[in-house]
Amino acid sequence: LDYKEGDEDSQYTMEEGMYSGLVASLQDPYSGYYSEDAYKLLQEATQGAYTGVGLTMSKDPDSGVVSVVDLAEGGPEQAGIQKGDILTAVDGKDITKKELSEISTIIREDNKKQVVLTVERDGTTADITVSLEKVEVTVVKSRMLDDSLGYIQITEFTDGTSEQFKKAYSELNEQGMKGLLVDLRENPGGLLTAVCDTLEQILPKGMIVYTEDKSGHRTEHTCKGKTPIDIPLVVLVNENSASAAEIFSGAVKDHGVGTLVGTTTFGKGIVQQTFSLGDGSAVKLTTSRYYTPNGVNIQGTGITPDVESDWPE
Repeated sequence: LDYKEGDEDSQYTMEEGMYSGLVASLQDPYSGYYSEDAYKLLQEATQGAYTGVGLTMSKDPDSGVVSVVDLAEGGPEQAGIQKGDILTAVDGKDITKKELSEISTIIREDNKKQVVLTVERDGTTADITVSLEKVEVTVVKSRMLDDSLGYIQITEFTDGTSEQFKKAYSELNEQGMKGLLVDLRENPGGLLTAVCDTLEQILPKGMIVYTEDKSGHRTEHTCKGKTPIDIPLVVLVNENSASAAEIFSGAVKDHGVGTLVGTTTFGKGIVQQTFSLGDGSAVKLTTSRYYTPNGVNIQGTGITPDVESDWPE
């Protein structure tokens, strides 16, 4: 009602609302409309890399203080940023009352190559210049739990997951790993291709997963089985292990190459496909169901672990 000719911002907002409402009418919680900016963020999330300074920030809900909680390898640490630093300004702009998403936008806006971060540490304030670079998001973490048991945590299945898993798996083998624990708790899923490429490294020859669309068209994803895992494997899951994490769990369970431990998984057995539109925006729509190697679709039911165990506080 307030729209006036020439008011491009209002027109843009109205168009976004119309498109969002159109997709919402499908009543599918997994389908959605993405504006151009939102679509760029979605692409960065699935690619597992972004252009930035490599900081993970946290905001205290009570005090509003923004602090650095993690650093990507390279840039920020070399520039002088440390974990625990309090971020107060970006390029001279006070950010103490801004949300984390706003701060991220300010850091990365205007295609700049450097940014000046004002940080407080031990009562002292300093301006530190940090370069913006391509930052790979770490989605795989690993370590030896003891002399023989390896541990790999996968937090999401992005384009970078397979290579990160390959590196972690190789390093643990070099350290004498005789058993492997893969932690998929709280893993919301991700790309179908990413989980298949990861499973290719440990499964025997055979089916990984297959999908069927509404017309019954079936697409199979199989494993060549060149490097099947030959040591005991346990996969940890919980009620927030979803989508691609359930594809991983279902394949391990159906092939009998490992034991699932934890609680029943989320139960998302459907696949979405993203369609980019001419103006840079996009829609994500549910296009098919997926089935585990034994032909089980877990939509709404999840996967029951072999050994049920609650996650200790």
